[in-house]
Amino acid sequence: MTVVRAAITQTTWTGDEESMIVRHEEFVRTAAKQGVQVICFQELFHGPYFGIVQDSKYYGYAHPVPGPLVERFQKLAAEHKMVIVLPVYEEEQPGVLYNTAAVIDADGTYLGKYRKHHIPNLPQFWEKFYFRPGNGDYPVFDTMVGRIGVYICYDRHFPEGWRALGLNGAEIVFNPSATKPGLSNRLWELEQPAAAAANQYYVGANNRIGTETKEFGDDAVTFYGSSYFVDPRGNYVGEVASTDTEEIVIRDLDLGLIREVRNSWQFYRDRRPDSYGPITAP
Repeated sequence: MTVVRAAITQTTWTGDEESMIVRHEEFVRTAAKQGVQVICFQELFHGPYFGIVQDSKYYGYAHPVPGPLVERFQKLAAEHKMVIVLPVYEEEQPGVLYNTAAVIDADGTYLGKYRKHHIPNLPQFWEKFYFRPGNGDYPVFDTMVGRIGVYICYDRHFPEGWRALGLNGAEIVFNPSATKPGLSNRLWELEQPAAAAANQYYVGANNRIGTETKEFGDDAVTFYGSSYFVDPRGNYVGEVASTDTEEIVIRDLDLGLIREVRNSWQFYRDRRPDSYGPITAP
């Protein structure tokens, strides 16, 4: 039996980037004291959720990946022997920008990144103004605590990527998000448990909290937290987090359950990829 102590975070925008980064450095230190082995922060952890508006000043939040911001957390990962999933705004070069998650191993090694594939463009989620669609595949990272995959926010509405992560060997998939009330509430309850059950792995889904009024005024939305882990049967692991309180959600994940579930329900054996051609038709 291999049990991994995993954590996801939910917090409010502090009002400036440096204090937001420091807050998350403290999350790592606090989690380490509780024996956490892997942690994932919320979507675009180091800034506001600027998709609310279309304003080029927010391009200034983009960082190279890897680069100095990632290196700060590489040092922390090595110090605390913790895998860190770091969702950041990435600049590949001026004007070439992505919504990205860097994955750092527990010895501080930068393992690689996932770039968000599915980019929404609707009121208060003007992401096509800020990001190109991800141009990689669905990588799974061999870390010291297991095989980790990442899917980011709006991605979760598309089952194909969840399955690709499973086929690539993911044991835990993190879905860092920035999700507001409305149509998403019911989907938030349904989609990640359904993905975990259909693909027979663990999912850690975290959402921001708070209303970024000082940043966006009347355009600001209220993010509703409710972060959680689900197991390969689609059951919650522990309680769902609050809707409005900063939290580090820590859960013990028994990776042995993956084999047990897959031996009971042979979804991977019984797939029929030869019949799925229409799924990939444009």
